Amino acid sequence: MNRIQPHEFAKFLRAYRFIGGAIRGVKVRHKGRETSVEFRLSVRESITDLGTEARRVRLRIVLEGASEYRFQMRPDQPKVRITDARLGYHNGLFYLTFDSVGLGAGETAQVFDFRASEVFAAGRELLWEEVKSERGA
Repeated sequence: MNRIQPHEFAKFLRAYRFIGGAIRGVKVRHKGRETSVEFRLSVRESITDLGTEARRVRLRIVLEGASEYRFQMRPDQPKVRITDARLGYHNGLFYLTFDSVGLGAGETAQVFDFRASEVFAAGRELLWEEVKSERGA
């Protein structure tokens, strides 16, 4: 898996179109005193050539050493559609959310923004990889 550093957030978020993608699954794993949170997503690559259609890819994003997370569904919210994707690094933890936190395009999410979201996790390490689908797509 690929490790993401805080200075790579913008590049990573530009490489894929998260908005409109789907959360295919979430796993919380406990190994001894360590907790990890794994997100399985279906998103599109960013368009690099105007004549081609963006390829759909599956991503696996893992937060190792997770210290907090929340997965809450409200009746009037979309269940699996990604409405926004935000990454942050605060106080030695990587924060990740896939729902709208009500910020403008240029605003940076703070810890309280992540904690107010429906789907978020925070951990010491942030890893990702593209996963080949079972159907070969």
